[in-house]
Amino acid sequence: MEINQITGQIIDAAMKVHTALGPGLLESAYEACLAYELKKRGFAIERQKGIPIEYDGILIDVGYRLDLLVNDKVVVELKAVAEIAPIHQAQILSYLKLGGKPVGLLINFNVLRLKDGIKRFVN
Repeated sequence: MEINQITGQIIDAAMKVHTALGPGLLESAYEACLAYELKKRGFAIERQKGIPIEYDGILIDVGYRLDLLVNDKVVVELKAVAEIAPIHQAQILSYLKLGGKPVGLLINFNVLRLKDGIKRFVN
């Protein structure tokens, strides 16, 4: 499956979760429900996947965790905040770089219309 098809399915699944739950919950609730919805659709999902930093030729685990990794290709970073801040965008760009992944989605569930809370990033 192509990256665009995967991201399209992730967005569709996120919209289904948002329609069912609405805004105002904790990020962890959206993460669990989105992971469940994507697994139902046949995707390989890793939750809270650790990514180390490579420094001076060694890998150092410093506690960075991807919210979701879909089909080992797409990083999904979830938020439940009033507004996406520049640091959130920097975070997903760093995760893409550190993990060597091509595409990421930053999804903020704390919005009235989910389409207003989705941003796509390319490494």
